[in-house]
Amino acid sequence: MSKDKKRGNYLLYSLVFLVLGFIFAFSYRTLGKDNSESAQSPTFQQEEQYRGELIAQKERNKELADEIQSKQVEIHKFEKSFSENEDNHSFLVNEAKDLRLLLGVIPAAGSGVRVTLMDGDYDPVEQNPNDYIVHESHVLRVVNELKISGAQGIAINGQRISSNSYIKCTGPVIKIDGRTFPAPFVIEAIGDSEVLSSSLNLSGGVIDGLVYENIVVTMEPMRDIRLPALRDES
Repeated sequence: MSKDKKRGNYLLYSLVFLVLGFIFAFSYRTLGKDNSESAQSPTFQQEEQYRGELIAQKERNKELADEIQSKQVEIHKFEKSFSENEDNHSFLVNEAKDLRLLLGVIPAAGSGVRVTLMDGDYDPVEQNPNDYIVHESHVLRVVNELKISGAQGIAINGQRISSNSYIKCTGPVIKIDGRTFPAPFVIEAIGDSEVLSSSLNLSGGVIDGLVYENIVVTMEPMRDIRLPALRDES
């Protein structure tokens, strides 16, 4: 190849590289300028603002969800505590009612048993009348057994008795809290009639002992017994 031809090729390549360099430089400046202008445009800034607000809202929603879960746990604990207190309150109310019934300060009604004690037949010439008459000890045996068996209220001949009541024998009659009652002595008790009857009828128990001591005893379950309160004795 001649020197003139080599020189021509060299000039041609130099011109091509120069033009390409100019094109690359112009394109870079143009694109960089466009990107800078786009970053500073109102639309781009608004989109960035919305994006930031969305991220902040998502974080706030997570915080609220955690707070709701925490409150639900607290509510569950409160409901459980309230339920336990309510059950406790109901238990105390029922216990107070049972105590009032036992004390006789409120009227009582319900099923139960009626036990009647009568003097036994005897010959006053040959036999001692005291061995056939109902005494206070006989009445107290029945009353105490009924209390032990869960009686909620007890009355003798319509006279309501309480834990402070006293029963005293005076010949053929007995006095209950100062009031005199003749035989027969009708003892009424409110409670589970099957339990009360079974307790009195135990072999060798109260009724067997009374019969052995010549007392006439009758007992019957009752569906509806009504006992007055202590202050309602009329």
